[in-house]
Amino acid sequence: MDLHLKNVFDRFQEQFGSGPGLGPGSGTCLMKVEGISPNFIKSVFKASAALYRTDPWKRLCPGHLFGIRVGKDTDWSGKKQPYPCVQFIGGDGGDIGFNMFRSQNDAKRMTGSRETIQVPNVELLRVTYERESLMFPSNRKMIKSLSLEASGIDRFPVIDVARCTSSGTLRFRHPTPEELRFVYAFMKAIALVHPLLQEDKEGGPKWSRLMYFEPFIETVDVQWPQEMAKGYDLVAVTISHPPGQAYEEKTISTASSTPTKYAELSREEAFVDIRVYTNGSLRQCAACDKEIHGEQALSCVRCQAVLYCSTVCQKQHLKETHKSMCGLYKAMMEREEELAMNIFMFPCAADQPCKWLESLGIHQKGMWRRKCSCYSHCPFGLLPVKGGLWDSWGGLDDEEFPRDSSFHHHVRDGMSSPILLSGWSEYYNLRSLPLSSPVADILSHPLTVYYILTTLNISSKNLLMKGKEVVVHYLGPEGELDWMPAFAEVGHLLNGLGSVQIIMVGSEVPTNLSGTTSGIGSRVRVNLVRGVYEEEASYLPSPHVIVALNCGLSCYSTWGGALNSIKSMGVPAFFTDQSEISCANAKQVLRSAGLHITHPVTPNPFRSPVKHHEPSSNLPSYSNGFVLGVNT
Repeated sequence: MDLHLKNVFDRFQEQFGSGPGLGPGSGTCLMKVEGISPNFIKSVFKASAALYRTDPWKRLCPGHLFGIRVGKDTDWSGKKQPYPCVQFIGGDGGDIGFNMFRSQNDAKRMTGSRETIQVPNVELLRVTYERESLMFPSNRKMIKSLSLEASGIDRFPVIDVARCTSSGTLRFRHPTPEELRFVYAFMKAIALVHPLLQEDKEGGPKWSRLMYFEPFIETVDVQWPQEMAKGYDLVAVTISHPPGQAYEEKTISTASSTPTKYAELSREEAFVDIRVYTNGSLRQCAACDKEIHGEQALSCVRCQAVLYCSTVCQKQHLKETHKSMCGLYKAMMEREEELAMNIFMFPCAADQPCKWLESLGIHQKGMWRRKCSCYSHCPFGLLPVKGGLWDSWGGLDDEEFPRDSSFHHHVRDGMSSPILLSGWSEYYNLRSLPLSSPVADILSHPLTVYYILTTLNISSKNLLMKGKEVVVHYLGPEGELDWMPAFAEVGHLLNGLGSVQIIMVGSEVPTNLSGTTSGIGSRVRVNLVRGVYEEEASYLPSPHVIVALNCGLSCYSTWGGALNSIKSMGVPAFFTDQSEISCANAKQVLRSAGLHITHPVTPNPFRSPVKHHEPSSNLPSYSNGFVLGVNT
């Protein structure tokens, strides 16, 4: 009976919508809009999902009208703003979304106490968040074919333009590319500024259920995606409440003060200009992800770690996240010197990879082609290979890269056994490599795997010591697919005892390489499998160890299925990430998946010595910088 009622309600909702509003989606599909590319659609859905995560409907109702101005009037057809007034709907019941009006007067005429009033000959653009199961087949097909980002768990935006005719019927049309650009700019801007609205407890009658806000106006810069840009990258977007609100300047009470929109910030909230990155490298705002030049970035004055593009973003980030993390970031910044590998004699700072590679004479050569974006057009695993080992290492001098040879004279107690290493100094000395050689940057991947197998995981170490094979499931390979010559070093370090089968599984494995096996020396085999790990795991040989290097657990929602598989198998799994904070976030993700952390976050002795910075912070970042383990 319950299932029957649910089906009846779902059909009712599909036909009539849910609560106040103009009814269900009209069936418009962005794939049918001329002049927009798939990337354009992806950007719109990504901005929509970002807005949904901020949950404006928690406080905003149709009675809260916002003024919006995107760029200059001359930027738009008719030399005026297309939809200068916006309201959020669904906060007090009904379909969740927002309506955009041609004027504030239109918005007031269509806003009733409990219903959206259909006013003849008034046109509005609406964005409604609909469940995928209730969407038209054309939209469901578009979502699947383009892998569009969901808003929340199962909602996606439907965008249409509605007009009520004089006869009382509704007519719908697709939005134009220009209207979609306007919607995109609004969604990016309002997601940043609506959390800054301050409640005015004395602003309305005491009997009113509507929350009142203090008058508000703010301007933020929104970065156009490449597919939407028209000769300029940024656009200024002004949001005001109520519409038409003018700037009200406040003055900091000092003798030399100048007008500003904000009162003076406390010491924890203040900003300083970051002048360290005067090489013009691009960074990223921690709040809005907008790209900014390093010398233009602002930073928290206390921890000096997090970067912003404006005080608006700083205020939002401080309120939502940074205030509780500032002390931790400060401690991490103070450990920067401790993490630096000062033994090396080549430049170890590479925020501009191409210049760093050029300084070493290896730019666009051999395996180093995966260390910058110059060959990003070439799929992983398919870089053209010219010659032998010398070419693979980019033409480094013969004494600067490891030879394809075993360690014949390395024995212990009269017997050969896997060589146990504690760090780069020991390895470089073993291979007689000069500390001016940069090969540690690439060897970090194979030697991290070897370190896990021979030091961190006792069971795999024991198998190797007994001369047996260890099977490794290697998740999410990318650049490693072009670094097979470097993985030969794992076989040499085994020193004649045991063997390793590495099964690399991931979506970046080229189709024509999936299912192939490469013998890298006599003791290392690499199998390549294209696919999603949770779907492929049951068809693979059972692993002794699972590894995922530079995994970005906290950045990708697609890890859920793989973590469930790891949990069900109960196999030791190790993850590396580039910074201490990303590894700390990964730890929370693993715990949320029900996995028990058995090897805590520790610096990886075989991390790359080349220091980068995460785009939105000054925290040091190293490839395979930190390691943690589960089920060990």
